[in-house]
Amino acid sequence: MRILLTGANGYIGKRLLPLLVAQEHEVICIVRDPRRFSLPATLKEKVQILKGDLLDHNSLKNLPTDLDAAYYLVHSMGGSSQDFSDLEAASARNFALYLNTTTARQLMYLSGIANVSNLSRHLSSRLHVETILAQAKAKLTVLRAAIIIGSGSASFEILRDLVEKLPVMITPKWLNARCQPIAIRDVMFYLTAVLGNERCYGKSFEIGGPDVLTYKEMILRFARLRGLKRYLIAVPVLTPRLSSYWLYFVTSTSFSLAKSLVDSLRNDVVVKDHSIESILPHPCLPYEEAIKLAFSKIEQNMVVSSWKDALVSGTMHLNYMDFVQVPEFGVLTDKQRQKFDRPVEEVLQNIWSIGGERGWYKTDFLWRMRGLLDKMAGGVGLRRGRRSPNHIKAGDTIDFWRVLVASKQQKRLLLYAEMKLPGEAWLQFKVCEEPDGNYLEQLAVYRPDGLLGRLYWYAVLPFHFIIFGGMIKNILSFKE
Repeated sequence: MRILLTGANGYIGKRLLPLLVAQEHEVICIVRDPRRFSLPATLKEKVQILKGDLLDHNSLKNLPTDLDAAYYLVHSMGGSSQDFSDLEAASARNFALYLNTTTARQLMYLSGIANVSNLSRHLSSRLHVETILAQAKAKLTVLRAAIIIGSGSASFEILRDLVEKLPVMITPKWLNARCQPIAIRDVMFYLTAVLGNERCYGKSFEIGGPDVLTYKEMILRFARLRGLKRYLIAVPVLTPRLSSYWLYFVTSTSFSLAKSLVDSLRNDVVVKDHSIESILPHPCLPYEEAIKLAFSKIEQNMVVSSWKDALVSGTMHLNYMDFVQVPEFGVLTDKQRQKFDRPVEEVLQNIWSIGGERGWYKTDFLWRMRGLLDKMAGGVGLRRGRRSPNHIKAGDTIDFWRVLVASKQQKRLLLYAEMKLPGEAWLQFKVCEEPDGNYLEQLAVYRPDGLLGRLYWYAVLPFHFIIFGGMIKNILSFKE
């Protein structure tokens, strides 16, 4: 089948794409910026990548019309815009209009369980998107899921942060709401199994694992699997906004995502419609087995995608590949350069392992302090970590940096700051092979925004002498 895939850069899309290719479908991916869409070598010749912005109807006019089916995997759960519901509606409307010009017979959408009357803003928006997509000529198939558990999923990472970092938790009352989590493996099964299945045309299904748990039970079971004893103290005084701040400060999530989650978690999200079981019988993984599977993928360094992949700072408006050239004028810089004698591959491996559990090779407490200040200012903080301990690619996050270039062939790693700053910042590591030997060049570049930006640079300048000078030395000397 010839399939159009939207949201191919997202957590679900990145996992669905190789499955569709493995089933020998011809897949076309619509992405806003093809430069930031990194494909494994095994998929490059089997996938067509086209540029299109779902918020710009004109950009969709030249897309192919000879299609059999399409997946709509676009949402704004982590978006910071106050008008996200309007944007989601506009995006869905443009896509439906485009799809009506094609020969597609089926359209698939992953939504959220919405079987209660008092829905959150995000679940209401998802439901509204369903009604818009249903107006397309292609038959709509909707899969509604609650929390998705898998390596790199937002739900899994938030649970992990809570359990592994807080022995005692002061928790809001919504932890007593019920949920029916589902493993990412089972979501993938349903997304591929409904494809081309005429019994699924024009229908909506609720999907969930076999366990119905309160969020409190989910935390405690997670802790037990990790061999940890945790204590939860529920208090009624945490308002939704205070709960959002609580979740934001103790986990790696952004505040906008924390606010959306708290808003959505106040209701039970439990499967009531079991009709999919008669059409596609499938034994879903229990909650604890899904947790174990997620950790096995992490331990094997096989995390395919992360919820952080789709989140960038508002500074770059999703087009972060426009920033791959470090500016030379109107900037303040700190350049370190040092010769080394050890093998280039070992130095590159140290560079490729920076951040996350490894840290920043010098004065990690200062980096953690900067991360805390960033959180207090509403930024992403230092808790995002990294997808893999020693493998990185363009688009990945490393703490509060975004990877722009990660080329071992060019011996270059370029990071862009997603922390709150009165300006823009880059950090580059590059190995230079010269006639008299090999050099590591470390370059920090800051483009200040007005007087405040310049005052910021000079305020932190004393710390630069400590941090950057020690960092390049330790990168060159560090051994496993």
